[in-house]
Amino acid sequence: MTYYNYNGVLFEENTPVAGVNSRALRYGDGLFETIKYSEGELLLEHEHFARLWKGMKKMYFDIPKHFTPDKLKEEISKTLQKNKHTGARIRMAILRGDGGMFDPKSHVPEYLIQSWQLPPHIEMLNSIGLNLCVYKAAYKACDSYCNIKHNNYLPYCMAALYAKEKHCADALLLNDKGRIADSSIANVYLIKGENIITPALAEGCIEGVMRNFLMKKLPGLGFSIKEGEVTEEMLLQADEVFLSNSIFNIRWVGQVGHKYFTPNKVIEIVDALHLAFPKIFHRD
Repeated sequence: MTYYNYNGVLFEENTPVAGVNSRALRYGDGLFETIKYSEGELLLEHEHFARLWKGMKKMYFDIPKHFTPDKLKEEISKTLQKNKHTGARIRMAILRGDGGMFDPKSHVPEYLIQSWQLPPHIEMLNSIGLNLCVYKAAYKACDSYCNIKHNNYLPYCMAALYAKEKHCADALLLNDKGRIADSSIANVYLIKGENIITPALAEGCIEGVMRNFLMKKLPGLGFSIKEGEVTEEMLLQADEVFLSNSIFNIRWVGQVGHKYFTPNKVIEIVDALHLAFPKIFHRD
């Protein structure tokens, strides 16, 4: 039996807690973090909580003094212990609660914490390259909320279903200017020669915690990385392509359409990250 944590109380997985007046259910009014727990630690916890607090402030939540990262860490720990998870993917959702469009009962955040045991070696670089497709039925708006992991996740949900229909591992989403933003579950990077480029935040991508980590750390390891505009043409002309998120770290892409890629530079990057940050980038 798996349990989840709703506002500090543990419930069995199949126990419903959201009522018909929930703004989270009606309008997707909330945001979430996905955090990896490994060897007794929440990896990149400071970065995750900083992003969460930034998002809550932008979404007009009233944050009480007692509602702190330490409080949420206690509740995460309680959930992990109850589920007996030693290595886990944690999803922590912040919800507005009940109310109509103009009259929420409260702006104080409610929280929902779930955990799932991770398979071993999930952070290892994939041996077979991912096959990606491009989803063009929905476009990401480049607005002030586009970088937040909020609960209005429809474009990503539809992109994931499209990828499954096309027998692909993931799908890339375009922004409202027709350029690449990110994938349904990850940030995307192109390698051309010695240069790595990833879509800028202004291009509509999620402000990924692993993305920010790579942007900050790779230059110190001798790799050139920048953010900017990324087009489909640039994607198909790239030497290599890879994805990143906080759960699997880095995965290389083997195919997009009729274009095939190899992971030579990606392997160099992962090896360098392993040597510099072994707690995050395990080799075995």
